[in-house]
Amino acid sequence: MGRPADTPDLAGRIARLEAIEEIKALKHRYLRACDAKDPEAFRACFVSSGASIDYGALGTFDDADGIVEVFKRIALQKVDGKNVILDMHHAMHPDITVHDANRASGRWTLKFRQVNLLNDTETVSTGEYDDEYVVEDGRWKISKCHFHRYWAITRPIGEDCRIDR
Repeated sequence: MGRPADTPDLAGRIARLEAIEEIKALKHRYLRACDAKDPEAFRACFVSSGASIDYGALGTFDDADGIVEVFKRIALQKVDGKNVILDMHHAMHPDITVHDANRASGRWTLKFRQVNLLNDTETVSTGEYDDEYVVEDGRWKISKCHFHRYWAITRPIGEDCRIDR
């Protein structure tokens, strides 16, 4: 049975719920930055230094600057002024634990789709994010982001496929 609304720790419970909502908004900013190809907004989601990042085949880094460079190299590719890597990130099933006022951890399931116009392929994959968050300069930031892919399927894009950009 839940706690009555007038228990003495109501303020703490509200603070925890606010932290969870702020962390969800942080993860959504991160995902939107990925899809919008915005390396500055992507970088701003992480702590200023010392983040633990493991994106499997994309690399392991001890600071967010390394993954930002990979992001730029892959996501920002253009041919004839048009993007050739088209991504769609959807994170769901958040499981966020607030440890204290400045530390939290979370797990998310990712649904990912990528159209690669260089290789004429479409990839659909899924996996899990294992994150840690800290408050830095008054805002929640990602201090650890490890991604484990469960599976992926890559298929060719046929000549009869139309891609509108």
